[in-house]
Amino acid sequence: MIHWADEVGEGWDEVLAEMTRVFELSRAAAQAEDSIVYVVRQDDLLGRRGAGNAMVATGLLSAARTAALEGARKGWTANVVAYDEEADREAVQAWAQRLLDSGDVTGELVRVGPGHVGKTLP
Repeated sequence: MIHWADEVGEGWDEVLAEMTRVFELSRAAAQAEDSIVYVVRQDDLLGRRGAGNAMVATGLLSAARTAALEGARKGWTANVVAYDEEADREAVQAWAQRLLDSGDVTGELVRVGPGHVGKTLP
């Protein structure tokens, strides 16, 4: 499963709705023992686009790292791709698909684009 995080506003209700939706999708993938890749904006991991988007992006990073523990025991993976606004969507999708297909890379954050260079990172 590849999940592109939705943009949310600053309100807790929007964040909760997105996180609940992702939880449901993730639970279904885990129960089916399917690998998961979450796709988030790099700026959201850095908190540049508001608290709501930052909560979702960092929540998905945490979820992937937690799910990777469970998946490692059962043979599926969980990863995150973070992309810059200038990144080509097809390139981002290709990286997500590579991680999904890898079978042996798990719990990782792959950054597409140079926007993170020189920044303090999660």
